[in-house]
Amino acid sequence: MKKFLVLYKAPMEEFTKAMQTMKPEDQEASKKEWMDWMTKNKPTLADMGAPVGKTKIVTKAGATDGHNDIGGYSVVQADNADDAAKIFADSPHFTRMNGTIELSEIMAM
Repeated sequence: MKKFLVLYKAPMEEFTKAMQTMKPEDQEASKKEWMDWMTKNKPTLADMGAPVGKTKIVTKAGATDGHNDIGGYSVVQADNADDAAKIFADSPHFTRMNGTIELSEIMAM
């Protein structure tokens, strides 16, 4: 089995809107939707992942504050990229915001 890094992405405005406008009952419903999806896909999840916070951009000159469209990550296992992509056909990421999911194979060193 190969491992794939999964990035849950959406425009920053979508994340901000979701955080500012979701009612507590909607937040609970969203958490339940995610937990149900994670439980269903547990055999393929090498790392369930988590949401991510603020970004730092690091160069030889130092670190500065930055921003990007990454809201979270996971690591999944599948035979190939097409099989990995199929895991996300019903992902809750698509129900709450106008987002995308990117998969990148984690290469062996």
